[in-house]
Amino acid sequence: MLNVPSQSFPAPSSQQRVASGGRSKVPLKQGRSLMDWIRLTKSGKDLTGLRGRLIEVTEEELKKHNKKDDCWICIRGFVYNVSPYMEYHPGGEDELMRAAGSDGTDLFDQVHRWVNYESMLKECLVGRMAIKPAVPKDYREEKKVLNGMLPKSQVSDTLAKEGPSSPSYDWFQTDSLVTIVIYTKQKDINLDSVIVDHQDDSFRAETIIKDYSYIIHMGLSHEIQEDFSVRVVENVGKIEIVLKKKENTSWKRLGHPLENHNLLIPKKDTGLYYRKCQLISKEGVTHDTKLFCLMLPPSTHLQVPVGQHVYLKLTITGTEIVKPYTPVSDFLLSEFKEPVLLNNKYIYFLIKIYPAGLFTPELDHLHIGDFVSVSNPEGNFKISQFRELEDLFLLAAGTGFTPMVKILNYALTNIPGLRKVKLMFFNKTEDDIIWRSQLEKLAFKDKRFDVEFVLSAPTSEWNGKRGYISPALLSQFLKRSLDNSRVLICICGPTPFTEQGIRLLHDLNFSKDEIHSFTA
Repeated sequence: MLNVPSQSFPAPSSQQRVASGGRSKVPLKQGRSLMDWIRLTKSGKDLTGLRGRLIEVTEEELKKHNKKDDCWICIRGFVYNVSPYMEYHPGGEDELMRAAGSDGTDLFDQVHRWVNYESMLKECLVGRMAIKPAVPKDYREEKKVLNGMLPKSQVSDTLAKEGPSSPSYDWFQTDSLVTIVIYTKQKDINLDSVIVDHQDDSFRAETIIKDYSYIIHMGLSHEIQEDFSVRVVENVGKIEIVLKKKENTSWKRLGHPLENHNLLIPKKDTGLYYRKCQLISKEGVTHDTKLFCLMLPPSTHLQVPVGQHVYLKLTITGTEIVKPYTPVSDFLLSEFKEPVLLNNKYIYFLIKIYPAGLFTPELDHLHIGDFVSVSNPEGNFKISQFRELEDLFLLAAGTGFTPMVKILNYALTNIPGLRKVKLMFFNKTEDDIIWRSQLEKLAFKDKRFDVEFVLSAPTSEWNGKRGYISPALLSQFLKRSLDNSRVLICICGPTPFTEQGIRLLHDLNFSKDEIHSFTA
């Protein structure tokens, strides 16, 4: 019997943003939108050509199906007939044909990591590759000794050589509490590094260590209360997670291990973990952009690091649709911010509503109290890029402004040597400028900060800068405070904006290490 893949999303290794020079969209024919594809998958039409059968596919068989009208592609061991999808693919037929008749996993990971292929192509599933199944991991039962150190993580020789030292964990209890202690053996661990979820009977704690995840994943032996606390002792890399027992009984063991328990895994291979967050409020910011506030469950600890993003997931007409978004602060000005401890329970998003789109109208139609699934954070931006920073330049177009919100907050609050922060914000019209008044107030309040607005379709009354990103605009804008000052330039916007901007920055002799790009 074949194991049909679940509709979970995103795939392992998922990331929101493609590096500059990534995929570009091609115009689709009339009637070939995402919603049209979803309708086709619901029509009952046989999209595999196998009349509902699932088969095991040999490499020889896969190679035979390499034409546009007969195109099979393997992704993570499962084979799909993508011929019916050719005309619906935003990247065009040629892009799909690059993987025709072959294993397209690596190509998929380079270009489409965040695409929900399992849900999008579930009606195109031919079967799985005819290979020997992997040997199940040997999950030994936890030692029945209270306060005893558990066995070291089961890490492959390769991982042990290339990755960080393997963490370990222990646990102890009182009459009312259970404390899980994780020893990371790292000194750069903070609360952002730890993600904890208790859903149903599953307890999961993921610790991000460089490019790896150390996971504790267990079915607890007894019930606990919803709320718990997380504490990090940064100078020794120790994490303490304190759980509250529902009943004051002595636990003989912590629980039974679940998937990936007590393993150190490359982060790209862990996949993403979701929790349902409640919509608390939504308010208009511009004529087409809204600020959404979502509340984390009481049984979740999650803080999205500066410069990273999450995925929002909704089920639309029976298909899971996922989109990446960068959380923002609720305000730019610190005096309006909620107390830190309270604010950690909320996540804010500035989202542009596209009336003809599929995802954002559905999001906008949610009522207060409805739920949205939110993933673990993703992204390759590191706070270490701010180290010894003196000049910070931000280039944003439209909702490409969203990563800049937390970057602005962090930079102006936490970088003592910072001399200058400048934002050049590109929009079409004045009505499109997100948080214009807040940006102007921030510039008035903090003399290190300056903002310039550039409009491509202004009214005749507009007295500011006009046009698109160009050498003339950038050369005037990107002036260091000192000739040799340490600089970071962050850029985010539509793909053409970002790609053009990076080319211009290189032409202006800024190095790769001085540029960090996000793709909106």
